Amino acid sequence: MTDIVDKETRSRMMSSIRGKNTKPELAVRSYLHRAGLRFRLHVRLPGKPDLVFPKYRTVVFVHGCFWHRHKSCRFATTPASNTVFWQKKFDANVSRDAAAKKALRKLGWRVRIIWACQLTPKKLESLATRIRGEH
Repeated sequence: MTDIVDKETRSRMMSSIRGKNTKPELAVRSYLHRAGLRFRLHVRLPGKPDLVFPKYRTVVFVHGCFWHRHKSCRFATTPASNTVFWQKKFDANVSRDAAAKKALRKLGWRVRIIWACQLTPKKLESLATRIRGEH
């Protein structure tokens, strides 16, 4: 299937996708702050975690299902055009995520990941409990 927009338009659209302060990230931050958890943003740690909870030695990544390849998720699709490029990009993202997770654990941090498709009150409450170490 061919793209519905020209190459330059698609490039501009893809380059405008933000890496910080995304809607899912803001939703998680808002919920956890209301739950009484205080965190730091954009701390220079391996993988650049979205939220850092120094008190609990925990970091949280808010992953988009498309970019980070959430298994069995309907949002983790591969574009029909230029599939070799996209598969290479997705593989690099997944391997970079795994390396960051391993490096953070080696430094003594607990790593939590929440997927954009899982932003429900129940999942967020579970995340808050896991951050506090009350699991």
